[in-house]
Amino acid sequence: MNKPALERLVCRCLDDFYSRRINKLSGLKLKDTLKRKNPYLFRAVGTQTAAEIVGQLLTAYMSSSDEGIFGDAFFEPLAKAVSGGVVAPSEGVDVAVDTKDAYTAIAVKSGPSVFNAQSRKRQNQDFQALQKRMLKLQKHFEALVGYCYGNKKTKADNCKWVFRELAGQSFWMRITGDEDFYMKIIDAMRERPEAHRKQFNEEWGKAVNRFTGEFIRDYCNKDGSINWHTLVRLNSGIR
Repeated sequence: MNKPALERLVCRCLDDFYSRRINKLSGLKLKDTLKRKNPYLFRAVGTQTAAEIVGQLLTAYMSSSDEGIFGDAFFEPLAKAVSGGVVAPSEGVDVAVDTKDAYTAIAVKSGPSVFNAQSRKRQNQDFQALQKRMLKLQKHFEALVGYCYGNKKTKADNCKWVFRELAGQSFWMRITGDEDFYMKIIDAMRERPEAHRKQFNEEWGKAVNRFTGEFIRDYCNKDGSINWHTLVRLNSGIR
């Protein structure tokens, strides 16, 4: 893929990423977010203002959701496009690259710390199910978990796992044939993130104001102090 084409692709992926994260932020509800956080920890570290709680809530929420959004909106479509692949016809597998002699099934992951023992086993089963379906093609079958950043490299172990794992430079080089492609991704972003930042900051400010107003109204005493009993009751009381 030439440089202009890659920049256009990265631009589209970034547009989708920011559209999704702004939608997440604008649709976020204070009560739902408070139910998922630890009110005892807020109290234990000496939190005293609505602004402190709101800032921590929004920062923690976006930090955790951004990774998933970025994987779905940016990494996965990018990997599919540059590998020449299509959407895989199987659960748990994202991209399929079908050539004359080989069929490569790829599960695209953001970073290399996504598996526990159970999810690794499930991933292996997903690959095995697809491998059985592809037997009729009589092609070499390769199962690959590709981590879009980080460092990890393993070989498939036919006694246990049918897939191998590649991360960062090794993964992008495997699906593009270009050892510098992992650097080209960051360069192709150019000024696009800054162009999106203004709109996101505006939405962030709205969310801060909305949450702060709601928190003061519903979870503060008349003197402005936090009503910890009301907050704990929302979070941990019997429903």
